[in-house]
Amino acid sequence: MSRTIRRGGPPPRVSRPGTGRRRVAKASLGDRLIAKLPVGEETLRKAVTWTVLGGVGAAVLFVANLMGVPQAIGAGIAEAGARAGLRVEQVDITGLKRMDRETVYAIALEDQPSHAMLRVDLQRVRERLLAYGWIADAYVARRLPDRLLIHITEREPAAVWQDNGQLTLIDAEGRLLAPVDPAMMPHLPLIIGPGADRQEAGYQALLAAAPALKPRIRAASWIGNRRWDLTFDTGETLALPQDGAARALVRFAQLDGARSLLGKGWIRFDMRDPARLVARKPGKDWRHEVPDDGQTDTAIQREDDITSAPRAGNSRGEDV
Repeated sequence: MSRTIRRGGPPPRVSRPGTGRRRVAKASLGDRLIAKLPVGEETLRKAVTWTVLGGVGAAVLFVANLMGVPQAIGAGIAEAGARAGLRVEQVDITGLKRMDRETVYAIALEDQPSHAMLRVDLQRVRERLLAYGWIADAYVARRLPDRLLIHITEREPAAVWQDNGQLTLIDAEGRLLAPVDPAMMPHLPLIIGPGADRQEAGYQALLAAAPALKPRIRAASWIGNRRWDLTFDTGETLALPQDGAARALVRFAQLDGARSLLGKGWIRFDMRDPARLVARKPGKDWRHEVPDDGQTDTAIQREDDITSAPRAGNSRGEDV
């Protein structure tokens, strides 16, 4: 076998330093994104460090609880995080209308073993807040590394409850909110008597049955734990029955609309007898018919079945 050797061919190319094109390294996508951020590299590095530290700390505590690691070890980790900056330095409280901020702060952190952020039991803080009369709902959260967020929903006062000389603000469900200074009485209905606070929801429903009379009612007394006596701004008292109180109040509103009973010198109206309305004037020790005006009384008696005949007894009043 023979081989053919070619002579005089072109010499092989030899690359020489500095004679070829230099490749320029391209910036990565991550570097380009970082360069476009409106914060400096140092600030970004700190934010990432705190985020990682908080995430790692929370994950360590979570795993420790799952694995049953003793509480002391978990507390030690939390305290180590606190020394690194994970501690409560600021409490942001929102939603307050009547409550004092310092009161909410004290309730939230009153029995915390320390201000280590990872040792703050958010559910326990919320439960303590909900136990306070004014607070209807509460939201509690962490904002790492050093802020605790609390949003409060307050209850709305609906009436003032008077019992044994003590005045207390209550809501529409009868929850006790706060003591009331007699010199600074709010413009709210006054309910009087033992157990009246527990009847607030029913009392509000009673007032809703006769909205025309509602702004004229100054106070309501819960009598014998079974019925209401209403006192009007003109000074009269209306005794309502135990059963059918709303129906009786509507009847009285109709009578007042027809005859303007309020502000006419009567001191007490009694509707405990569903068949009649008994009225009393000062200095009267007997009952007799109110003089008929010829039309109005007759119509009212016929429509509402109010008996006009005198009734025996020594109570002071008049039949209407």
